[in-house]
Amino acid sequence: MKTITEFKRMKAEGEKIVMMTAYDYPTAVFAEKADVDLLLVGDSLGMVVLGYASTVYVTSDDMIHHGKAVRRGAKDTFLVVDLPFGSFRGSEDRILTEAIRIFQETGADALKVEGADEVLDVIRLLTKTGIPVVAHLGLLPQSAAVIGGYKVQGKTSQAALKIIDEAQACEAAGACMVVVECVPHQLTQKLSEAVQIPIIGIGAGVEADGQVLVFHDLVKYGDHKLPKFAHAFSDAGSVVLDGICAYTNAVRERNFPNEKHQFNMKEEEVGNLYGGKSQ
Repeated sequence: MKTITEFKRMKAEGEKIVMMTAYDYPTAVFAEKADVDLLLVGDSLGMVVLGYASTVYVTSDDMIHHGKAVRRGAKDTFLVVDLPFGSFRGSEDRILTEAIRIFQETGADALKVEGADEVLDVIRLLTKTGIPVVAHLGLLPQSAAVIGGYKVQGKTSQAALKIIDEAQACEAAGACMVVVECVPHQLTQKLSEAVQIPIIGIGAGVEADGQVLVFHDLVKYGDHKLPKFAHAFSDAGSVVLDGICAYTNAVRERNFPNEKHQFNMKEEEVGNLYGGKSQ
């Protein structure tokens, strides 16, 4: 398993870091076989797995349930788990209770929090407690409703400089990595230069130290619209749909199950079912 120290070395040497989301055991197994560097159990599971309209409906129980499944499937891959909406707000005791529970029960290697100024104390608190923290800047899905939807961030020099300041503040607070979402690629380059910790981009251009994609986007699995910044590297959805349609037709046409799928009784036992008379 790669470590935080290894990820910093990869950044320093210009070696790209590969992160992917995963929400269940089989996906995690495939990701580990494919040598993905990090797995993220993102609260995006609310939309692509649970069918919610946004991530705000995802609970700590949801994150634990899916995080545990991913950990079982990828025992040797660095695992990051999102702190869901509202879980890192309130008193320090409440935040620690939620974070420690998610961290321990999922077997995560780090937790991810959205935001900057308002969560710097959370980053400090968790880091001091011994929980590595991944920050999330740029577009923040948990608070997208406040800004009027999913929009590119950091498009002006003033907004871009603010995100750079936020990344540096997150690093100073103890963050081990920063995910930056939906920002101009020119800003991403400046972000990478401004901090020593890795910048992982999603919709942020090739200049990031690494990339993360949602599993359901990269294999085109589901009926959601593919984001502009995503790319489908396969079409699993079509394969799955074809398989289900073929199964449906086979059952209705009495082609499944057939002899090779059935179990047989001995002839005399069959006869006993009919009062000793074989049918």
